[in-house]
Amino acid sequence: MSAVAPTCVDVAIVGGGMVGASLALALAGTRVRVALIEAVRADAAEQASFDERTTALGNGSQRILDTLGVWAQLAAHAGPVREIQVSEAGQLGAARLRAADQGLAALGFVVPNRQIGLALWQALTARSELELRVPARVQEVHFAAGHVRLQVAGSGAAGGAGEEIEARLVVAADGALSLLARQAGIASVVEDYQQVAVVVHVATDRAANGVAYERFTPSGPLAVLPLRDGRYTVVWTLTPERALEVLALDDDSFIAQLQQCFGWRVGRIMRAGVRASYPLRLSRAQSVQGPRLALVGNAAQALHPVAGQGFNLGLRDAALLAEILVAADDPGAPAVLEDYQRRRATDRRGMIGFTDGLVKLFASERAGIARARSLGLQLFDLLPGAKRAMARVSWGFGAQTPRLMRGLRLG
Repeated sequence: MSAVAPTCVDVAIVGGGMVGASLALALAGTRVRVALIEAVRADAAEQASFDERTTALGNGSQRILDTLGVWAQLAAHAGPVREIQVSEAGQLGAARLRAADQGLAALGFVVPNRQIGLALWQALTARSELELRVPARVQEVHFAAGHVRLQVAGSGAAGGAGEEIEARLVVAADGALSLLARQAGIASVVEDYQQVAVVVHVATDRAANGVAYERFTPSGPLAVLPLRDGRYTVVWTLTPERALEVLALDDDSFIAQLQQCFGWRVGRIMRAGVRASYPLRLSRAQSVQGPRLALVGNAAQALHPVAGQGFNLGLRDAALLAEILVAADDPGAPAVLEDYQRRRATDRRGMIGFTDGLVKLFASERAGIARARSLGLQLFDLLPGAKRAMARVSWGFGAQTPRLMRGLRLG
């Protein structure tokens, strides 16, 4: 350890992706002293948190980002979802959920991850009270009774030669299978879905008009979501073997196979952008708190993208944790962290069960299940109450609505 006095803060956030950056911004301007440590600059091409993928923001998340002061910048890049159509290949059942029927302008918004990252980090760099360390990495972590000491190295650390940061609480926002969580002895349960998501932007001969599609196929769900610029973003779930084949195709062959799988609901696919892929797993930390440690976002749980709720859930982690920390005398006290875990339990359990259940329900090939799914979609389409409940999914499960989601700032 260095002989130089450490930088002392109340909360050190490790990971400056969309959830970690949102947490830091929520705490800016409050009495909580914050350090944010991120290994890769937001505008760097290799920043995985802000790559070319998109995020489906529910109205609850849009409200949080608006309260944080970044939605005005994001609105110009947000494709509103005014209708969702759900169907299953080979079955007659289908369902439609329309924003207008729920008295809403939109059911949510599709926003490029890179735009979210840039908006958050522009807001963060304008807050001089925040200790931003980027690019910088945590080299060592030492948990003690009253604090955590982090050895940080990188050009973003003080002086560029490294420094110690002492915090009363460290927040793991460092993604699925968090290194911080493992160092604290918090294990994760991981379930491999044996699926790969192939992600690509496509242009069709009919510009996107606010309709999002979720098509369940034998290999997994196929989501086609409207972008602000009239294109669509496609998340095509495939077996690992099939994904390799699809990624190796030339553009014309890829477009032809995507068109055959999805159909003609958005018209003829004219062009496809750069394809990317990532494996799909469900990861659940067995606890979202440990000694002087809290987990948020993918460090706490990483979901299948079937319902587009992963970031929405993680953003609620950040919003509620920030609210709890602002009111706490000691942000790392056991009672504070136990309160965070208790208040997030219902939402976390409900959303994990919801997404995991959808994946397994539509993957089942048991006799009669396909017909039951078709009937279920038809019944859903006829039940206004079910549609109202679905329209509110992005507000979370349970009664714990964070202040930021109600439009109330913390500082």
